[in-house]
Amino acid sequence: MAVALSTLVEEAERYLASAKIQDYCPNGLQVEGRPQVRRIVSGVTASQALLDAAVEAEADLVLVHHGYFWKGENPCITGIRQRRIKTLLKHDISLLAFHLPLDVHPEVGNNVQLARQLDITVEGPLDPHNPKVIGLLGSLAEPMTAGDVARRVHEALGREPLLVEGPGMVRRVGWCTGGGQGYIDAAIAAGVDLFISGEASEQTFHSAQENGVSFIAAGHHATERYGVQALGDYLARRFALEHLFIDCPNPI
Repeated sequence: MAVALSTLVEEAERYLASAKIQDYCPNGLQVEGRPQVRRIVSGVTASQALLDAAVEAEADLVLVHHGYFWKGENPCITGIRQRRIKTLLKHDISLLAFHLPLDVHPEVGNNVQLARQLDITVEGPLDPHNPKVIGLLGSLAEPMTAGDVARRVHEALGREPLLVEGPGMVRRVGWCTGGGQGYIDAAIAAGVDLFISGEASEQTFHSAQENGVSFIAAGHHATERYGVQALGDYLARRFALEHLFIDCPNPI
């Protein structure tokens, strides 16, 4: 079965309420391909490796979390950007990208989906008074050591995480996927025992250590694989389409 590209894009934008969210890049259709969609290939980032795999899979549309045209970037279509866009245009493949809307969505969002992978019960936003803080707050079913949580992360995500282990047991958890390590102070203010993000900065270690909380950096790519899969599955069910998630390994 096929669906009109315009219909699929409209539904994705409606479902994610993307027009209501200010972002660092345009959300929605970034490159327009053929007018009908039968097969979606999803992935974290619209890298050349993902595009080549999408061509091989005969995709009509590539759905990603990290697309193109970020604020502050050189807008010229040269180098790797030219090669990526040329691949899409040559094969008449559309590129559909959602950044922050795919982080914050209550069903298919990266943060909610990561909680499901790690068996964390979502309790609410990390900072209910500041909507710009996109992390979440939750709890484990039973207290455990930070080392045990790190082992759970390793088993669920298939990647050895970076662990800064605090002095106490972990029950209350804050997290933000990707490059959300800057929210550690909001997590500390919320009284967490552990904060999880994708990346770490030099100062993250000191914030965790001096405040007596644990911290896990589980990988930017690794923590953001699940939202785009869930969105792709939703669209595939909604329109009876084929959907294939392709994970292009990234150690960062």
